[in-house]
Amino acid sequence: MNFEDFSSAHLAVLLTIFAIAFIMGAVVNKSNFCTMGAVSDMVNIGDNGRIRAWFLAMAVAIIGVVIFEFSGIASVDSTLPPYRGSNFAWLEYILGGFLFGVGMTLGSGCGNKALIRIGGGNIKSIILFIVVSIFAYFMINPFPGTDSTIYSTIFYPWTSPTSASLSTAQDLGSVIGSSIGMNIGTARTVIGLTLAIALLVFIFKSSDFRKSFDNKLGGFTVGAAVLAAWFATSSMVSITADGETFNWTQYAAAESWDMMEDDAAARPRDVAPQSFTFINPIGQTTRYVLKGFDNAYVTAGLVAVLGVILGSLFWALISKSFRIEWFVDLKDFVTHIIGGILMGIGGVLALGCTIGQGVTGVSTLSIGSMLALASIIFGSALTMKMQYYKMMHEDDATFIKSLVSSLVDFKMLPEKMRSLENF
Repeated sequence: MNFEDFSSAHLAVLLTIFAIAFIMGAVVNKSNFCTMGAVSDMVNIGDNGRIRAWFLAMAVAIIGVVIFEFSGIASVDSTLPPYRGSNFAWLEYILGGFLFGVGMTLGSGCGNKALIRIGGGNIKSIILFIVVSIFAYFMINPFPGTDSTIYSTIFYPWTSPTSASLSTAQDLGSVIGSSIGMNIGTARTVIGLTLAIALLVFIFKSSDFRKSFDNKLGGFTVGAAVLAAWFATSSMVSITADGETFNWTQYAAAESWDMMEDDAAARPRDVAPQSFTFINPIGQTTRYVLKGFDNAYVTAGLVAVLGVILGSLFWALISKSFRIEWFVDLKDFVTHIIGGILMGIGGVLALGCTIGQGVTGVSTLSIGSMLALASIIFGSALTMKMQYYKMMHEDDATFIKSLVSSLVDFKMLPEKMRSLENF
């Protein structure tokens, strides 16, 4: 498409992202696509239906990225966040993912689910949203009057030294391709398709999943939404300025904003190839407020957050499922606050959430994304197990006993160490 200036092109991208997010919000509400619910179903009742829906989203996104890159339509080499970056912060992926997994369990859902619940009338999720936003913002932005962030104060001194600087990008295609002398593009194609096919075989071998319209709809829609956002933020646009036409990506045009626009202060922030992730964008809402609602800080992430909420609200209204929910008691309130703190901190530390790393990041074949995803699932599953023991053994279930018994259930400790019975 041709635009007269970058402002118009940027607005078109933002509106496109909003529309995609709106559809995703409505479908996720309708289909009950929920990553925390997927872990809960698997841990508590042995049902893998929603896990398969999550994996379907991954498979669709992986296949789409393979096609995009193989055909030259788009590239996800330089993205926001840098999924394929050569700085392999393995400890931060693991620790951040674990903290996020614990937090989303205490907060009754991941970042995307919080937005869906806000649209459905859940006031608890509004409080959770505010807490996540504040802590995610101050993870990477200094406290007023200082140059210190949560990350620089608590994590950087001991997590940064563990990071490895790779000679290649950190995706499977680059690492494996370079090690065996294969062309990286070819390696990405082969590995991506192999992984996607393996996921699809696992997904559709379940007759129950094949019969579940909602699980298939939710998984496919989330994966397709991730692809659509990659395309919208990576595609070329034509911008005509002073009689000359430039064919640039959104990112390249943003970098040349001062040359092409009169108002340098209006240069938009966080313009780069990107797709759906929700913790940092939720943090961007705090930045938007603190910047006095400056339009330069209206980002793709910010409009995605709004789009998901309104899409969910749309479905809640037409399906007559909208209802106001509040905290059960003070304990429920405190638990959600703690969950929000852990989600905001962990989601930024891990560079994403169950969607941001678990679908968008995985679609790039990033090893860091896969580490973060595994840690999120483990953190959530462990927390659920410990909650189970707390519920079943109210008087005897200390933190240590619940933790040890949960680790025994996961075959991470020997059975002889069990101190609480698993009914």
